[in-house]
Amino acid sequence: MILVGNQRGGAKDLALHLLKEENEHVEVHEVRGFASNNLMAALNEAYAISRATRCKQFLFSLSLNPPKHENVSTKTFEKAIERAEEKLGLNDQPRAIVFHEKNGRRHCHAVWSRIKLDEMKAVQLSFSKRRLIELSRELFLEHGWTMLEGLKHSHARDPLNFTLAEWQQAKRIGKDPKQIKAVFQECWSLGKTQNAFAHGLKEHGYMLARGDRRGFVAVDHRGEVFAVSKWGGIKTKEVRTRLTDERNLPSVEEARTQIAKDMTARLETLSQEQMTVFATRRTELEEKRQTLVRENQTERQKLTETQHSYWQDKQQEWRSNFNQGMRGLFDRLTGRRKQIEERNELDAWQLKMRQQQERDALIFQQLDTRRTLQSRIERLEALKSYRLDTLERDRSQYQAMRDQRIEQLEIQRQEQNRDRPQPHQRGPDWTR
Repeated sequence: MILVGNQRGGAKDLALHLLKEENEHVEVHEVRGFASNNLMAALNEAYAISRATRCKQFLFSLSLNPPKHENVSTKTFEKAIERAEEKLGLNDQPRAIVFHEKNGRRHCHAVWSRIKLDEMKAVQLSFSKRRLIELSRELFLEHGWTMLEGLKHSHARDPLNFTLAEWQQAKRIGKDPKQIKAVFQECWSLGKTQNAFAHGLKEHGYMLARGDRRGFVAVDHRGEVFAVSKWGGIKTKEVRTRLTDERNLPSVEEARTQIAKDMTARLETLSQEQMTVFATRRTELEEKRQTLVRENQTERQKLTETQHSYWQDKQQEWRSNFNQGMRGLFDRLTGRRKQIEERNELDAWQLKMRQQQERDALIFQQLDTRRTLQSRIERLEALKSYRLDTLERDRSQYQAMRDQRIEQLEIQRQEQNRDRPQPHQRGPDWTR
């Protein structure tokens, strides 16, 4: 269980944070030692008392975060808080405990007032961080939880309490040479004209172009060049006979530029389509999440009402155990009333424990269901990031290739214009 604590002021802000509705479930479990059972009023009371001292950070706030997939009982949280309270020297100080649930995880917050009423001084909290780390290690060992690296070695501790998995994606685009030849031969046999052959290649992702030395070539979506005669297994003379209109074909550089432009536009379209698909799916899962939260709240409220009604019935039963009148007086004199009180107290304590166990069992059951839904949400987000990142990388590569080709073509045009002979320019006619 990760324990993170700090001294602070800001009673109102802390209360609002602990009660904020962005959590799926918020339970004020205990308010002890304050005049009011209301969390906001209790923390404001701590602030009012601190005004009589020089202490600015009059509260100590502690968060308790168990391992992600562990079901930790309320009693375990309470024991951990008691041990933290003892280690920090906050024994018997006014305290509040609040439970939060979100995304299938349950964690706890405890807040103490540091001001000692009898002395009107703040409790000195020395080495609180080190003491909480020691207690955290103890809790991991006692419960058999897998200890984080940051707890094993202090220098390896991650302030965010989690490690990021490194992605290594090796994207290899390869084609079987036999398949390439089969494509060229199929397009050649079906395309009896240059236009038909060019359209056939285009259907398979190639653009027909004019080569510098190899006559007619095809450029694929990666910008690689394939000689038609070589990959089609056709004699150069036959290629020249069928493919006659070389002037209307783009050069290799122009073909690469056009392919990069087309691929960039296509990848942008695919990205938009994927974003729409993921947004729709995310909306569906969010609706399921909200429905599940409402159902869980209803179940908890029903259990609370049932337990409260049963508690009232038991109180009536415990009161009926006492005799009235002369028998009651006789019971007091003989000590029998004291025995009945002790039996009632034991029965009440056992009932309180049973009801807490019932609440924990319901919470654990709901957490399992919520974690299943959260796993689906996380898988969807991971798939979204993977696909969109991949498309964005590819789009950036094609954009860079397009810009590079445009720059090369511009340089070539400038060189051609520079090498072209300039028309003779006549000087001024001084005879006029």
